[in-house]
Amino acid sequence: MAKDVSAAVETELAELAERLTAPGELECVRCFLLRMITEFGCDGSYRWTIRWRDTSAAQPGGLLAQFARKGGCCDCEILLNVFPDYPPSVAPLPCAGVLKPGSAKPCNLPFLRNAA
Repeated sequence: MAKDVSAAVETELAELAERLTAPGELECVRCFLLRMITEFGCDGSYRWTIRWRDTSAAQPGGLLAQFARKGGCCDCEILLNVFPDYPPSVAPLPCAGVLKPGSAKPCNLPFLRNAA
């Protein structure tokens, strides 16, 4: 019985982790990375970028190399060097969503902030 409970708890934890770290349907890579790094930090890898790429990117091939060429050699460096134009705010803004699902272009947050 203890093995059954243990297996059930492990399954439930795995499902919870999956839900907590899943990109939103039209969430852009920049907003996803900001959300994940705010909640779970950056470990110096592409952990969250790979998560977004594997579940959301329309053309996943070459995405990491493209970010690396622009100075994004880990998740937080992508935010700092690839997408440095995040509008000033006291808290993360809700993602404005991408027009084309799977696009690696960030959403138009300045428009969202100006419209509010």
